[in-house]
Amino acid sequence: MFTDQHRQTLGRLLAAQGLPPEIQVADRMAGDGSDRQFYRFAVGGLSLLAVLPSGTQAQGMAEARAANAIGRHFFSHGVPVPRIYGFAEDCGLILCEDLGDTKLHDLVLQNGVQAPEVEAYYRQALAALVHLQTETRHGFQSDWCWDTPRYDRELMLARESGYFQKALCEDFLGMNNLPQGLGQEFIFLADRAMQEPADFILHRDFQSRNLMVCDGKIRIIDFQGARLGPLGYDLASLLIDPYVGLSSDRQQALLGCYLDALASHIPLDRGRFIEGYYYIVLQRNLQILGAFAFLSKNRGKQFFRQFITPAASTLHEHLAAPQGRDFPCLRAVVEQARNLLDAVV
Repeated sequence: MFTDQHRQTLGRLLAAQGLPPEIQVADRMAGDGSDRQFYRFAVGGLSLLAVLPSGTQAQGMAEARAANAIGRHFFSHGVPVPRIYGFAEDCGLILCEDLGDTKLHDLVLQNGVQAPEVEAYYRQALAALVHLQTETRHGFQSDWCWDTPRYDRELMLARESGYFQKALCEDFLGMNNLPQGLGQEFIFLADRAMQEPADFILHRDFQSRNLMVCDGKIRIIDFQGARLGPLGYDLASLLIDPYVGLSSDRQQALLGCYLDALASHIPLDRGRFIEGYYYIVLQRNLQILGAFAFLSKNRGKQFFRQFITPAASTLHEHLAAPQGRDFPCLRAVVEQARNLLDAVV
């Protein structure tokens, strides 16, 4: 809730920028999976956002501090994130640039994934991603990270494969007799994913609803979960994004575009990258399914429910590749989950 104290804080931040401190909060905006509050208002010819930290999460203030520090760092390195005009350390309010309402996902729905302008925006997004991953390592401080400083094995097991098992299989679908070998397969998957170089900057949710289109340019939001991690994770987030449902051919074409852009920034062994990318995709797919099941069942955010079945189909297709032979238990679980989803989604 936007209180009088928030209004006073916002007025102080505006005055520090030489802007009129008298404002009326015009519109509260909806967030996707976030519990943060977003308010849009106009002042001094600018459209701005006031972002308040989550009031229900214990670490809401830590998340706000991360968003401020990481956002300023990214902006200073030429990453197309919103400009931050001010931050109130006492209450976590962030004053930042308003990028409008048009998401890349919206343009896909309006024009289709084959539209030339959509293709151009995807290429723009991939170029921006490579720049973020490689160029912002310089000066990035792990103590900015509010969640964990690194995408690592523990995170994969607890909050990706474990999330999938608990939130989707057990809680959402009531699958209480899972194969005994499933946990060992998750350990194998995490160990294999950990073999990928992980000293790059990871956005962690780089998908079409976190990519805004403003004045013909891709802009990146929801970056407060950034940390060190492997290159392939954010790429997987974009290419297997269930909001969009890119075909395998389109994914392969964009993968090639990404690798071309990456090769202009760092030395690159394409074969090695593609080999490891398979396992990173599996990890991201498990995370998506866990998150969508949790958000729809536990948080009552029914928007996400419609994307569970497409995400399960993507996982099923991925496990049909030759490398999927290493995951017989997971394949069986996904088969069962897809059958159950037909009845409940």
